[in-house]
Amino acid sequence: MARGERGIPLAAVERIIKKVGEKHGITRVSDKAVRLLKQYLEEIAQEIAGEAVALATHAKRTTIKREDIKLAAKAKVKALQA
Repeated sequence: MARGERGIPLAAVERIIKKVGEKHGITRVSDKAVRLLKQYLEEIAQEIAGEAVALATHAKRTTIKREDIKLAAKAKVKALQA
């Protein structure tokens, strides 16, 4: 991510972790854990966006559609599970 870009807010990432953690009795989250998950989420989002651009380009469109994002995300999740 370029300097000056904010990306996903840390508070939002922390809320996600805490929401999941509460179901398992986890009440605290370290700052390092939040920053690391933020980094991973941003990297994954960029990869999904890149694949969505490729799909739109292949279809000779200049607009990325919802379906492009869905297909790219599905492929990324499948790759992560492998």
